[in-house]
Amino acid sequence: MTTRAPTLARLARCLATLATGSCLAHAALAHGDVTPQAVDTRALPTLGADWKAENPFRGHAEAIKVGSSAYNQNCARCHGLEAISGGIAPDLRKLDNDCVTLKVEARKKACVVEIDQYYASSVRKGKVRNGAVYMPPFDGILNQEAVWAIKAYLETRREKPL
Repeated sequence: MTTRAPTLARLARCLATLATGSCLAHAALAHGDVTPQAVDTRALPTLGADWKAENPFRGHAEAIKVGSSAYNQNCARCHGLEAISGGIAPDLRKLDNDCVTLKVEARKKACVVEIDQYYASSVRKGKVRNGAVYMPPFDGILNQEAVWAIKAYLETRREKPL
């Protein structure tokens, strides 16, 4: 009997540890397993069904306001509050840094349009590599107005101004 008591006590401690770890693991998953939030874009002009090649809301005050809220609800958990990444996902303030150094205005504009297209495609299709989902697709969740409003907000958070 003396050998059983320590074994049972050890088993009880082990089960308690496992239960605690299981609870903590569940709590950790709660951060990343969040349902995307709808974005109210009624205050913005309707853009239609065909996706724009570049951000039509660049500098649009109401779009920036909508985009800020939409970003914080849908993007900040991975890309960081105020678009300052904590290292989990790319720092979106640097999204168009390559365009900043271009001296020829036509090239700079073309660069910005290319970045807009890359951004919209990334948000709509997500990012998957080797079967691992690095960013979920938001196509069908965020409409065009919401996607471009978020981009308008991100442009106010640029690391280097254009």
